[in-house]
Amino acid sequence: MKHKTSPLVYVFLALAFIVQGVLQRTVIFDLWSKNYNPGKGKLLSTAMSPDQILAVLGGFREITAGILWVKADSFFDQGNYDAILPLIRLVTMLDPNEIDVYATGMWHIGYNFTDEEQRSDRRYIPSALALGKEGSRENPNTYELFFETGWLWYHKIDDDYDNAVKWFTWAQTHPDMIPARKNLLAMAYQRDGRPVDGLNTYLRLYDIASGVAKTEDAFGNRQNRDTLDNNIDTTLVRLVQRGFIAETKNESLADYDVSPPFDVGFSVKATIVEPRRINFEGTWNVLPVGTRIRVVLKDTNFPNAEPAGMKWDSSDSVNLDPPKDSTFMQDQLFVKNRRFSHKVDMSKDPTMYPFKSDNYILEFYYNPRSAPPHIQDKFSWNGEGMTDKNFLNTQVRPGQRVIYWSIPLTKDMILRAHAYRMEGGIVPVLKTPNYKDSQITYEKENTIIKIPSLRAGGK
Repeated sequence: MKHKTSPLVYVFLALAFIVQGVLQRTVIFDLWSKNYNPGKGKLLSTAMSPDQILAVLGGFREITAGILWVKADSFFDQGNYDAILPLIRLVTMLDPNEIDVYATGMWHIGYNFTDEEQRSDRRYIPSALALGKEGSRENPNTYELFFETGWLWYHKIDDDYDNAVKWFTWAQTHPDMIPARKNLLAMAYQRDGRPVDGLNTYLRLYDIASGVAKTEDAFGNRQNRDTLDNNIDTTLVRLVQRGFIAETKNESLADYDVSPPFDVGFSVKATIVEPRRINFEGTWNVLPVGTRIRVVLKDTNFPNAEPAGMKWDSSDSVNLDPPKDSTFMQDQLFVKNRRFSHKVDMSKDPTMYPFKSDNYILEFYYNPRSAPPHIQDKFSWNGEGMTDKNFLNTQVRPGQRVIYWSIPLTKDMILRAHAYRMEGGIVPVLKTPNYKDSQITYEKENTIIKIPSLRAGGK
């Protein structure tokens, strides 16, 4: 006997479909248009076909999210990065449990927008952080987006390490976290100037890893345990040799590696040779290779600005449009043979460096917390073994001894306009009072460091 479906069932399904479509069109779509649409008509006209729009309105959000992410992948292959942003935003809105989309979106926003010389557009970083925070709220049962947000603080921002500690700590509260990734919390503690907390983290993780290695004698488990054991030994040695333990006991540092503090002898000259092109030359009296001095050029009134940076965690909303009328350039001055020489060309990227304001600030900044271990062995984590008779600063980063110098400049200087015009105008030169021109000339930035041969006669 055949069962006959009542016509009321079909009526009910049709009504449900219509109601869902109406809600999507009148409520959800308007909400998206108000808060997430990167430009009127831009998303729908470039990324979604009519059948995909119908699927959204009909309620097939996860299916549509998958279709859009496949489309985004093709944009990645083509290098069409601008087209990916609205797709990422729409996919996360349609399916907020797409963890990979959140993680990829953070990486894309934070790393992929660069100028012709591969400098990142740091105006996007607050948006990348906001995306990580939203993803963590939407997916609180997994460690991944907590870790990804912490990594952005630790690696990309490379400052404000207390935030890296915070996010890595939250990540470790999740049982699904990969054991090897947990070690980064200890490293973040050290960069935050809290090496004892880092040591305690290593010890805690070592106890866990030892138990796991005994239960399951696999190579990966043994390797993780042995790595932690080595990190514990290394940290203990550094705590003693750098005088950190002695300092906590208010003892003299005279017998430790940080004493006497070494004068880094920082000086710099910045010459604006052409519009939007600056040559940097300077000194850094530290012989071992490994020093990178941060240089920042930004609007004097840049939103949420701080010395040599900004308040990166400035918004909880994901804004795909950074302050496009503002300029923020950050680069590294790499030191070799106690000097640095570096050229910054911003002339090919007027969108990234619009120079709309009249006044700017040029900043130079060095923080030993970001230094490699062989440099920290002298300077320690907080700069106890470092000084500079001209530019040592204990104010811009409380509790730390850093090198910092800043100087104002104008748009006319950067663009070589009016009194600074190229033909017959003044060449803008900004330099520290202690700068002296070197007698050494470099044909290229990446000069080869010559090391005497061990063979007889130097051959």
